[in-house]
Amino acid sequence: MSLQVNLQKSLRDFTLNVAFEADRDVMGILGASGCGKSMTLKCIAGIETPDTGRIVLNGRVLFDSKEKINLPPQKRRVGYLFQNYALFPNMTVRQNIGAGLFLPREDKQSRLSELLRLFQLEGLEDRYPRELSGGQQQRVALARSLAAEPEMLMLDEPFSALDEYLKENLQNEFIRLLDSYEGDILLVTHSRDEIYCLCREAVVLQEGQVAIHAPVKELFRAPGNLAAARLSGCKNLSAIKKLGDRTLRALEWGVVLETEEEIPEGIGYVGIRAHDLVPAGAGTGKNWIPCHYPRLQEALFEQVLLFTAREGQREALWWKGSKEYWQDEMKEQVPEGFYLPPECLMLLRES
Repeated sequence: MSLQVNLQKSLRDFTLNVAFEADRDVMGILGASGCGKSMTLKCIAGIETPDTGRIVLNGRVLFDSKEKINLPPQKRRVGYLFQNYALFPNMTVRQNIGAGLFLPREDKQSRLSELLRLFQLEGLEDRYPRELSGGQQQRVALARSLAAEPEMLMLDEPFSALDEYLKENLQNEFIRLLDSYEGDILLVTHSRDEIYCLCREAVVLQEGQVAIHAPVKELFRAPGNLAAARLSGCKNLSAIKKLGDRTLRALEWGVVLETEEEIPEGIGYVGIRAHDLVPAGAGTGKNWIPCHYPRLQEALFEQVLLFTAREGQREALWWKGSKEYWQDEMKEQVPEGFYLPPECLMLLRES
């Protein structure tokens, strides 16, 4: 199974210009609202038409602007789970799932029974969407997306409308249900947790452009550019001035930092994740920053400390640690400063 996408489409605020490949895996498309994530899926599904480009699924050309090929959605063999599920309100569960099935009656009934069993919808066949819970609606929509055995499944923020308890349960259920699915899966989301939990590769979009395409673990370890770092949840970012091969000044923080790796040309920012700051006593050397104007925020399972490293700093630095560490190791005392381990520093380009 493989998908090749190369498309361009003029939108109101920018031009969507996306190119990537997916191969037998779950790929995430991560980005802020309005960056072109959903439009990319709609172009692949045939709901929207790119201005130029080429889309190929398992060797079948779905769209080619030069060859004037543009298969209609029903011939693309692509399952699409919309963000709001888009169930037909006047159809029952059975009718919704069977809406895209064009099979002989006996085969259709067999396939419907299989899907009702697989998605634990037996006993709900004659209910309408308004009579279902959010989780049940999602299972119906997913069953409908898989009914015609598509070669690829696309999911547009499938968990965004759910509360945290239901979301975690459905994510686990989602993984179980898709274990037997052999096609490519594209998951659009703005949640870094969903990307990390469900995907092996990710494409980060920024205003219609691919900012980075990388394995998920690599994306979180070394985002590469500022947009990817922000979307992956990095709170502590600063512009830099390069001082040497492995030395820089973090301009926002007013401190000199030593890096583990050489600083390539074109690097304009440094970042470090909140959990990687190490509480430390007073110091004046490299990689130590003072803690001024501390503000404590208690989260459900961890302690959060916001502070500034110098006078006039615009954005606070973040430290996060477990409540056990805060209570047992730090004795609930704000440290005089923090050490920034060289191996934890992320060197970032602006774009």
